[in-house]
Amino acid sequence: MKFRVLGCSGGIGGRDARTTAFLVDDDILIDCGTGVGELDFDALLRINHIFITHAHLDHIAFLPLLIDTVGDARGAPVTVYATDETLRILRSHIFNWLVWPDFSAIPDRHRPFMRFQVLRKGEEVSLDGRKIKALPAYHTVPAVAYALDSGRGQLVFSGDTTYTRELIDAINALPALRYLAIETAFSDAQHALALASRHLCPTLLAQFLDALTVSPEVFISHLKPGQGERTMAEIAAYGGRLQPKRLQNGQVLEF
Repeated sequence: MKFRVLGCSGGIGGRDARTTAFLVDDDILIDCGTGVGELDFDALLRINHIFITHAHLDHIAFLPLLIDTVGDARGAPVTVYATDETLRILRSHIFNWLVWPDFSAIPDRHRPFMRFQVLRKGEEVSLDGRKIKALPAYHTVPAVAYALDSGRGQLVFSGDTTYTRELIDAINALPALRYLAIETAFSDAQHALALASRHLCPTLLAQFLDALTVSPEVFISHLKPGQGERTMAEIAAYGGRLQPKRLQNGQVLEF
């Protein structure tokens, strides 16, 4: 499997600041933030499956636009996977005919441009031999992480989360884990804000990584624009067994 970074920033502001979206092979998206704007029409048309970690805008901003762009050109609906709570938020607050049309009913409910698929924590979807499993995350809204399994290796994307033993235990249960892409939204100067918003900062990240028994290559996502260098310097000073690196737009991880 190929995991391509379309966007991994915690905000906007410049060519490299695109919010969370990852292209898996050429037909799967993990989250649908502004990074999706990196894809041309033909690439958008090939996307059949979209897995959403949670309903915050930086992770779903381009979902309505993507469906609107390709829906009429496709012969089958795009499937959007998320927890029941996240799908309820999308239905109520995005695809509600006020903010955006309900493309699960366009052109009609028998032939929609988009369909929602509930994916509960712990459940796994198999797509042509590739497995994607929802893992527990802990954020201010219902959220999940995703574990991707190619059959030869595994990758976990944490989504937005703070320290949670449930996610740590789920990651430790993945013996073939090659990569961990994990958020660290704030520097330690904003430790209180990280706790209140249920994000990680370098101190919390260090506690998280020290609790891992597996040995993946670790990449940091969701750095806030203007704070990235400071946050990465604090992470570099961590000095633990795992040495995280900054995730970059355009980067491709193969496993």
